[in-house]
Amino acid sequence: MFGFVDFLILAMSVFIILPIVSLFRELGYLIAGKIFGVKKATITIGSGPKLLRFGMFEVRRFYFMYSWCHYDSLERDSKIAHIFIYASPILSNLFIALGINALLANDLLEYETFWNQFIFYAFYFMLFDAIPMYYPDGQPSNGRVIYDLIRYGKRSDFSREDPQMDVPSKSDEEE
Repeated sequence: MFGFVDFLILAMSVFIILPIVSLFRELGYLIAGKIFGVKKATITIGSGPKLLRFGMFEVRRFYFMYSWCHYDSLERDSKIAHIFIYASPILSNLFIALGINALLANDLLEYETFWNQFIFYAFYFMLFDAIPMYYPDGQPSNGRVIYDLIRYGKRSDFSREDPQMDVPSKSDEEE
């Protein structure tokens, strides 16, 4: 049965843990971008009107929903650089989740419920980042961008076009 304590855990997950996991995910982009010479990086946490900005970080009113990392350009712009950058949030969430799990397994962290929820959201982001798909709004997942870079040599963009649509089908070739 879902009780009051469960509701508090849910609220903690949505309003505290989820934004922190989102921040670590975006820091993965930033760290990988720095390796390849990112220019003018910005990390935005949340959606809606801007609440505050400090340095390269921007927090929006609905800080618990959505996040992204934006940069103008890369010094070392290559296919490998983009594969690494798009894989970085997946890897950062994986390393953080496995690290926290190891700390819990060795009884080095308290508040197990909090950390279990943290691990859950880290794996949640990792899973939906890794699956090569387009989200309902047309945005490609990181897995999709990586797949398209490897398979077609180009990045997917925020459109509803699928690079596989450019590959002629057998029926097109027969005509």
